[in-house]
Amino acid sequence: MKNKAVIIVGSSRKKGNTTRIVDAIEEQYDVEVVNLSDYEFSYYDYEAQNRNDDFFSLIKRVIEHYDVLVFATPVYWYTMSGVMKVFFDRFSDLIRIEKETGRKLRGKGMAVLSNSHDSEIEDTFYLPFKKSADYLGMQYLGNVHYNADIKEETINKKISFLQKR
Repeated sequence: MKNKAVIIVGSSRKKGNTTRIVDAIEEQYDVEVVNLSDYEFSYYDYEAQNRNDDFFSLIKRVIEHYDVLVFATPVYWYTMSGVMKVFFDRFSDLIRIEKETGRKLRGKGMAVLSNSHDSEIEDTFYLPFKKSADYLGMQYLGNVHYNADIKEETINKKISFLQKR
């Protein structure tokens, strides 16, 4: 399982720009893909009434099988998508009620693939990811941004935190 990577896609459109970009990356790099749209999980709940949704089974599988977690999200209102934010909020469960599972994130890598209709975004977009990685004991490996309007861009960008096929 040496440096095995997974791209976790979080977008409101299952077949939108984010998925198109990730599909092109998947063809070029040794990576697997998980689309959050394929799972049912709810918002963070202080009373943990949502323990039986898909979050725990998904995150446990991801932690068990991958060393690098790459989060792919469109830029929505200057931040990550809603579904990605809900997924990140559920990490709170990993420090409150599933602590042993949460501790297994330590030492793993985290990176971000973002896209919008701009060629560049402000670095502050990545702050929640960087801070989360730091808090969870993960190593933040970097980020790559795509302009969703430039389709050929996906084959020309080098992604340092992924291994070529």
